[in-house]
Amino acid sequence: MMRVFKFGGASIKDADSIRNVASIVRRYNSDQLTIIISASGKTTNAMEEVLTAYWKKQTSEMKACLDKVKKNHKQIMDDLFDTAQHAIYSEVHDIFVDLDWILEEEPQDEFDYLYDQIVSTGELLSTKIVSAYLNEIGLATTWLDVRDCIRTDNTYRDANINWQETEAAIQARVPALMAKGLVVTQGFLGGTTENFTTTLGREGSDFTAAIFSYCLDAQDMSIWKDVPGVLTADPRLFDDTELVEQLSYAEAIEMTYYGAQVIHPKTIRPLQNKKIPLYVKSFVNPEGVGTAIGAFDITEYPPMIVVKKNQALLRMVSKDFFFVDEAKFSKLFEALANRRIKVNMTQNTALAFSVCVNDVPNKINQLVADLEANYEVEKIENLKLVTIRHSSAKLFDQIVGERKIFLEEKIGSNIQLVMGKDEVL
Repeated sequence: MMRVFKFGGASIKDADSIRNVASIVRRYNSDQLTIIISASGKTTNAMEEVLTAYWKKQTSEMKACLDKVKKNHKQIMDDLFDTAQHAIYSEVHDIFVDLDWILEEEPQDEFDYLYDQIVSTGELLSTKIVSAYLNEIGLATTWLDVRDCIRTDNTYRDANINWQETEAAIQARVPALMAKGLVVTQGFLGGTTENFTTTLGREGSDFTAAIFSYCLDAQDMSIWKDVPGVLTADPRLFDDTELVEQLSYAEAIEMTYYGAQVIHPKTIRPLQNKKIPLYVKSFVNPEGVGTAIGAFDITEYPPMIVVKKNQALLRMVSKDFFFVDEAKFSKLFEALANRRIKVNMTQNTALAFSVCVNDVPNKINQLVADLEANYEVEKIENLKLVTIRHSSAKLFDQIVGERKIFLEEKIGSNIQLVMGKDEVL
């Protein structure tokens, strides 16, 4: 049985966590298993700090941030392996040497390109360590460089997949490796024809697992999380959340589109195309029911709440007092697309067009410059977008209360509300 597992950063944050992952993997060792691994713990955040300091030419701060990453991974290795003579120490050292070569030069390339070359280090480190540990405990494992398999264009930080080349590369490499044992590879990363590293968007390891599942015609795919499965709301924000044991592909796509963080938005489509079931399970309680996502015909769901943070509201008013008609809509969306700004909600009047977008200041500033000749653009920051699916009147009243709502939209039982980031729900 061919399966794909994905383990996120929380599941491998330290040595004990990696031992727990190994115990889960051992249960499925009789299957043909490809394991997708994210960077350990908060390593991606730490590597972003390294990049920022490097970009700003803050050398001492950059070295301090990088030293923390090095010490953290050394601690994990010291806790997992009996001797510092183990080959993994040399392999990890070589990865850091490659990174040091980049950081020794003045930053001359584009920020997004540098992001992918530098931040990708986290996944290379984590997969080397996990692969070495699985071999150490007797689980035959091959480390695979995903950049040789997932082929992308040069859209750094949000690369587009060349599906034909990717499928051919995966099918040429992975089945033969799985015949020998487990395969461990990196989530989040891809590679260009020039052999530059790309990334698939923040939290993109789920998508990586879906790509492998699709290309290998996997029996199923499992994402191992620190929650019991897909819940009706974020338990950090709401009390009395419930486990949703089954979701259709369509419902899962809707939830991820609106910002549900339990699954990456691009994950579902490749699985749906081949009717590959997705299981969201807990690495804390591997025997738990979890959530199954598949070709289910489900007519009723409980109310589900998704909160998307770091939002901004842009209100564009036509300077020439002409209606915002179809032609103007087309140009506005083209401007948003050109700056790669994700639109999460829209609303319009005769003269104004409002959009709720992910708050990426540099992209928004570029958009304002593009539009200022024809539009007055107002920006409201520090917002969040609350989406309620399958809402009830009681729940709507509970969420709205006395809160200031900047934008509201209702379509059937689905409601979207833009409110201040500090509003307590």
